[in-house]
Amino acid sequence: MKRRNFIKTISAASVGATVFPKSFSDKSNSKTRSLIKPARLKQGDTIAIVSPGSYITEQEKEESVNNLRSLGFDVTYSDRLMQKNGYFSATDEERAADLNEMFERKDVHGIMCARGGYGCARILPYLDYELIKNNPKVLIGFSDVTAIQYAIYKNSNLVTFHGPVSISTFSSFSVKNFNDVLMNPTDELDLENSTTENNYNQYGITVITGGKVEGELVGGNLSIVVSMIGTEYDIDFSGKIIFLEEFIEEPYRIDRMLTQMIQAGKFDGASGIALGVFKLCEPSKTNPSFEGSFSLMEVLQNRLGNLGIPVIYGLSFGHVVDKFTLPFGIKTELNTDTKQLKLLESGVV
Repeated sequence: MKRRNFIKTISAASVGATVFPKSFSDKSNSKTRSLIKPARLKQGDTIAIVSPGSYITEQEKEESVNNLRSLGFDVTYSDRLMQKNGYFSATDEERAADLNEMFERKDVHGIMCARGGYGCARILPYLDYELIKNNPKVLIGFSDVTAIQYAIYKNSNLVTFHGPVSISTFSSFSVKNFNDVLMNPTDELDLENSTTENNYNQYGITVITGGKVEGELVGGNLSIVVSMIGTEYDIDFSGKIIFLEEFIEEPYRIDRMLTQMIQAGKFDGASGIALGVFKLCEPSKTNPSFEGSFSLMEVLQNRLGNLGIPVIYGLSFGHVVDKFTLPFGIKTELNTDTKQLKLLESGVV
């Protein structure tokens, strides 16, 4: 498709967004399931650090411990945390055993992944989902950890949390949202987007298609979400609000992944799409894959603007400094008028 025709398609989608069918405000299209909520965290609880994907350095381990202690938690980890097996922290079986052990340990109240990287999908067959279901506790992470959150949602019915990893920068915004969701929960919570310049979001909050809907909040890193298609761990998005973020992928790769989701029918019946900040996802200036390219926003508008559901870009989550803590599976409202997500129930008890 020539760029001129591509832009015309975008413009048509934008115009269509001004008139929104009433049916999109129908709350009955949100499918729910019986989910298990973990206990809320409190000062003095013990948080276990695990590295289910790539390894961390000694310095990153110390930073992780200091980060969690600064939040008021005691910290524990096993000898497996500092192992190194190629680009993994340990073998698949050892990484899975570490996560299983932390769910089983009675002295551990919550689990935070040290980082993402790569490798979480490889441990999914070795996780003990019945053990996890019978020992519910907060599990938090993002990026590659999306694979684990998918599998636990599917097989254990446990609410997990898309949020900071232990090596993250814990800005005041991130800490407040962490506390609001995991330590001081309320029945409803408006997730107010960051107003600082920490997130390098050149587009601001951009409404691609307008509307107001409710649904279970599920999703994660776009690359991992796409990699789950066709596996036993994939999730039915019917009636759900899909949240997506990405990091260091050129627009044509974003295009390819969204196209795969469209052709796989992943957006069919979905309630809406909430996009975080797709950081460093513009065409490369030094070594671009193509001499000519579309911008990230052009791709998002073209691929998602004609789905007939609300779509918004630039919310405060992803590979950014100021990030939300998002409960995976919780009933949520997406409102493009307020440009916000609103949690309609607590993710913890």
